[in-house]
Amino acid sequence: MTRTIPHRELRNNSSAILREVAGGESFAITNNGEVVALLVPPAGPSSPPLRRRSARVRGGFGEIVRAGLDHPIQDDLDALRGDR
Repeated sequence: MTRTIPHRELRNNSSAILREVAGGESFAITNNGEVVALLVPPAGPSSPPLRRRSARVRGGFGEIVRAGLDHPIQDDLDALRGDR
């Protein structure tokens, strides 16, 4: 059975509504009283899980040596703001 809800309820309770859809419930979404969309569970078995791959390190940024300052960076920021 399809339950009819306004789009505002879908927006405010999307997590709960999606759990119900995953459980087999169907929804007709209305806007100003007119049905504009149907939210139904997928017809077949759920899609296979996404394949994951390891992240690749590009650009050699890990090899950059951090610069050390002999004074707080806030001093530089204050000086730059004073030039405006």
